[in-house]
Amino acid sequence: MRRDFCDGVGIARLLNATLVLPKFEVASYWNETSGFADVYDVDYFIKHMNGFVKVVKELPPDIASKEPVRVDCSKRKGQFDYFESVLPSLLKHKYISITPAMSQRRDRYPLYAKAALCQACYKALRLTRSLEMKASQLLDAIPKPFLSLHLRFEPDMVAYSQCEYPDLSPASIKAIEAAQVDRKPWTGELARVWRLRGKCPLTPNETALILQSLSIPLTTNIYLAAGDGLMEIEGLIDTYANIVTKSSLLSREDFTSMHGNTKAALDYYVSINSDSYIATYFGNMDKMVSAMRAFNGLYKTLFFSRRGFAQLTSQGLNGKELKQALWKLHRDDFAKGRGSALSECFCEFKL
Repeated sequence: MRRDFCDGVGIARLLNATLVLPKFEVASYWNETSGFADVYDVDYFIKHMNGFVKVVKELPPDIASKEPVRVDCSKRKGQFDYFESVLPSLLKHKYISITPAMSQRRDRYPLYAKAALCQACYKALRLTRSLEMKASQLLDAIPKPFLSLHLRFEPDMVAYSQCEYPDLSPASIKAIEAAQVDRKPWTGELARVWRLRGKCPLTPNETALILQSLSIPLTTNIYLAAGDGLMEIEGLIDTYANIVTKSSLLSREDFTSMHGNTKAALDYYVSINSDSYIATYFGNMDKMVSAMRAFNGLYKTLFFSRRGFAQLTSQGLNGKELKQALWKLHRDDFAKGRGSALSECFCEFKL
């Protein structure tokens, strides 16, 4: 949502449009009810976007009663796609709602649109004071130094991947089947090819193996940045004992009163401030965290290679031989650190 909102700011500037604070439309999937103001400091955002994009909290009364015209931006890439196909709808209807465009080419934006996007992403979006205070308390409670590990092995994640995991516990298999709905896993040769393409999330046990291959000490303090319902976690905890989570550090009252978005915001805050950050799945949070860490000069960031792991294990490697191959696979990124920030965001724009 943070990524899509940053993109929305860039598009609003591109079209010289006023931006209305968004509503999070995730209730149907994540049973989520929190809104923008529950996570981000609205007044701070509006103030720091002044001069870049005009932002309003609510629609004017004469428009508020109308449903927005929905414009699909999923195939839009550069600025001219928006000028030619989105701008006419905005001018005609005055009020449109856009869907995110994962295929966007932000590098094709003019500088003024890039400047607005960068301002939103790296300077104007701040957690609410109460949430930032809670995140800061959580950060203080974690033993130092520590590694933040973003591990994705929840039932919905595995079900969405359509990957086979025959060696899981009966409880995990049951949870995955409940989350699958109509997304059945690939089987046979298709399953093998899918895994070799790096489409399958790493299990906690596989994660522990890669950590050991990189000679990360078993006594390392690890903050587990993960959603509720993480499966097979014993495979990691049995190897790395010094693991803490937000649920173990926050009071029960604090934890149970929080929504999914606010819990994810805590993980984001801790991860951008951790001594090191490792992700087992290069998803949206990982892209945003690595970009912010790079922006702040924190380069101890690493993404495990699911494709590389699958290819090595498919060759029959195991034991010491597999660990050596995994070290070589990750060596360059491990030594240099890695970030994926929009390069222009490291510059200051004078508009």
